[in-house]
Amino acid sequence: MLRTILDRRVVLVSGKGGVGRTTVSAALARAAAAAGKRVLVAEIEEPATQAQSTLARMFGREVLPARPTLLAPGIHGVMLATEEGTEQFLGDVFRVQTLARLALRNAALRRLLHAAPSFHEMGVYYHLLHLLRQLQPDGKPRWDLLVVDMPATGHTLALTALPDILLRLVRRGPIATALREGQGWLNNPRTGGALVVTIPEPLPVTESIELSEGLRATHMTVVATIANKVPVDPFSPEERAALEDLLPPGPMTGKEELARIERARVSLERLRSSTAPPVLAVPAFPVDGPAATEAMARFFMGDEP
Repeated sequence: MLRTILDRRVVLVSGKGGVGRTTVSAALARAAAAAGKRVLVAEIEEPATQAQSTLARMFGREVLPARPTLLAPGIHGVMLATEEGTEQFLGDVFRVQTLARLALRNAALRRLLHAAPSFHEMGVYYHLLHLLRQLQPDGKPRWDLLVVDMPATGHTLALTALPDILLRLVRRGPIATALREGQGWLNNPRTGGALVVTIPEPLPVTESIELSEGLRATHMTVVATIANKVPVDPFSPEERAALEDLLPPGPMTGKEELARIERARVSLERLRSSTAPPVLAVPAFPVDGPAATEAMARFFMGDEP
């Protein structure tokens, strides 16, 4: 499965909060770098939480900058920022970056831009497009793989739906050209795709199925669903049946753990029967933070057929 992901240029990692989406993003970046890829891992700027970055902490930093910065061997990191993307867009339109910076210093223009519909998503979209365009001196892409740790589900769909929405209103000009170029990267199954991250519990699985459907409606290929933190079942079906006969009635700590394992099994079955993409079950690791990232990266590399 890892090879299927690494063959793409850009992968969006999405899922509701608390399912380990950022750990998956960081682990995927480490696994890709170990496979010899030049990796850029990114997250999307959210003004309310600008001073914090879980993704940056996975690499021993507090925040990610708006320009690619080396985080680890083979891995650079960046914050996809509205202002950075807008500056790049205006610089391409004016053909002079200095004019773009001067324009964005104008308070009236800044108020006008921020009042425009989808301004935030368009800035992020163009920043991503700018990074995809970057080349090395030999003409090869600067980044073999861009891994984007997406924010909440609604923001993910707002970004992936952006081209279709705006192209109904703006059919010509530099904005339309940029949107179509971005579609050429994101909506082409050979170059773009999404990973949906969930945990094996009923509500998160329901939301991940809905997210997969929403992504497909915006023409994004869902490469795989990552079922994270799957508990290990130490019993065979026969052993479980025998154990249940031996346990006394009433609440017990051990019985609750067995119930959690059973919920995970049922949730995984539902996930596999409800989604077309393959489902990768990732075990719960007994560590957190960067250590969990390393453990998951090793799991991804071992999973490669």
